[in-house]
Amino acid sequence: MKKYIIPTLAICSLFLLGCNEFEEINVDPLSPNIDQVEPEYFLNNSILGAQQDPNVAERVFVLYWKSAARQQLTTSIAGGTDDDSYTVEYWRYISEWLNNANTAIQIANEKKVKGQNKPYYDNLIQVSRIWRAYLMSEFSDNFGSEPINAFQGTNPEFNSQKDVYYHILDELKDAVEKMDLNQAIPADNISRYDIAYKMDWNKWVKYANSLRMRLAMRISEVDPAKAKTEFEAAANSNKFISISSENFSIAEKPGWDALTGVMSREWNSQLLSATLNNMYIGLGGVNSTDQLSTDKYGAIKDADYIGVKYNDQFTTMTNDPSAGYWFDGLPNKIDPRAYKTFYIPGDFSNTIYSLYPTYTNDAKTNFGDLTFPNNSTVTVNAVNTWNAFAMGNWGVKGQRNGLRRIGRAPALGQQYRGSTNSRIFFASWESYFLIAEAALKGWATPMNDMAAYNKGIQDSFAYNNVSQFYNQYITSTDYNRDGTSASYTHTTEPGSSHTMKYKDPTTNTLISVQIKYPDNTVYKNGSVKNDKLTKIITQKYLANTPWLPLESWSDQRRLGLPFFENPAIETPLVNLPNITSGNYMTNSIKNFPQRLRYPSTFRNSDPNGYTKAVQLLGGTDEVLTPLWWAKH
Repeated sequence: MKKYIIPTLAICSLFLLGCNEFEEINVDPLSPNIDQVEPEYFLNNSILGAQQDPNVAERVFVLYWKSAARQQLTTSIAGGTDDDSYTVEYWRYISEWLNNANTAIQIANEKKVKGQNKPYYDNLIQVSRIWRAYLMSEFSDNFGSEPINAFQGTNPEFNSQKDVYYHILDELKDAVEKMDLNQAIPADNISRYDIAYKMDWNKWVKYANSLRMRLAMRISEVDPAKAKTEFEAAANSNKFISISSENFSIAEKPGWDALTGVMSREWNSQLLSATLNNMYIGLGGVNSTDQLSTDKYGAIKDADYIGVKYNDQFTTMTNDPSAGYWFDGLPNKIDPRAYKTFYIPGDFSNTIYSLYPTYTNDAKTNFGDLTFPNNSTVTVNAVNTWNAFAMGNWGVKGQRNGLRRIGRAPALGQQYRGSTNSRIFFASWESYFLIAEAALKGWATPMNDMAAYNKGIQDSFAYNNVSQFYNQYITSTDYNRDGTSASYTHTTEPGSSHTMKYKDPTTNTLISVQIKYPDNTVYKNGSVKNDKLTKIITQKYLANTPWLPLESWSDQRRLGLPFFENPAIETPLVNLPNITSGNYMTNSIKNFPQRLRYPSTFRNSDPNGYTKAVQLLGGTDEVLTPLWWAKH
């Protein structure tokens, strides 16, 4: 017997244990033996843990992933700054999740050897392998190199990310092939230990194939032949997540445990990001008058209006096309998912309006002061306004700006904050956007790229309860602030700029201005803004908001899509030294985080393992070191 008591230890400590020590640390006279435990207990603990309790969720899901993916206004890791204490915690947690998944496989195999086999054990092993494959991908997509053979009673060697990905893809393929779909689903008292799919083997196979599609596409820029082979095999099985009832999701519940919502901490503002806002505004051509109640109509502005220009309180040292302006109303046209995901300041009757943090009146304070260089101030009403701000360092301008706060800008709706939703790990829309990208590449797929693209949008719209706008949306040729439209066949480029009007607050007059569409210089050198791949990844990004920030971050690292504005540098960002006053209009992969650094616990306790892990990265152990699959 190996180990069934799961200590909360850093993965590095477990790597250092020899086989005898590995057993000794788990000698507990009160612990169960193999005759008393079942493998599904450990699978359940692994899936449950990965839902992330508030301790790790705030650090990783919100402050790391959502920030790196630009799903919210936070600088942190998006400014090149990680926090070792956060990473230590995540390393410890994901080690436990992986340990539990491995133990489920180990116990099932050992009980079979002892003649204690149950009919569902073989399938449970395959399910545990599929789930372990996901966890390994999550680990590798954050850190890079990883040990393939961890938690198996020996001191594992670290493997390159390429080897890790090949191993994961092989595991998914083999697990699906060995799954017996005719095996009866266990009785309710057993299936309750699978909080994702209740041991529905068909759904696990579909998840495995969708995950294989995701990971195959992840390596498509550096290993296209392998990616194509793996993707086609999974997609053409016609057993992938294709409808919402097959989504891999975990129901949340209020409290303080692993099922508490990952975005539930009240002090996390989760304001609308400039990245999202530039995608939302204008995209799909749906008028705000068709989305909002009549009491909001007076706040809706003309389509060619960009806002009030405040030179002393709003940064312009970023390539955010909306920078420098306060939008004193609501957009003329906007993607219909925007108002369903983020609330309008002061819209208290809206069911998604969040009063977080409930221990202050910030969410109810819908005005803020702007201070001028002569120390005079003006109070600005933010009710029925729609603004997003570039992250970064605003310097003195930020000190003069009292509007970048909860209550003054759109923020994430309460349906995602209150621990009453279901966290999505994989949804049907992602399957379709992956197929669309594969078909665009010319790979063999079960449907063409346009059909898959539209189906992905359709499923996302259904999830957000805006299906009534679907037909209008997918035929729209209106450009958003990034110069991208929704219609898949509309690939006409928008031109370099467009004429808009802003209000001069000193004269209250409207002045024409040329607003430049941003050049996304990390994708095709900024030469295109409205090609089909940009559309696919833009829609995938919007659909995955807010549940899948790690995927959105991965797409941006892999492709440079969608467009991420450079952080503002009114004062230089010490951890993003590439951005200067002379080049802040030009994107570079050096301006965006690429990974998490290995934690100090690993570095200090296993210097040899750490050295090997870093060598396999092909670069230094830094936030800006690209992963293998992201080296474009």
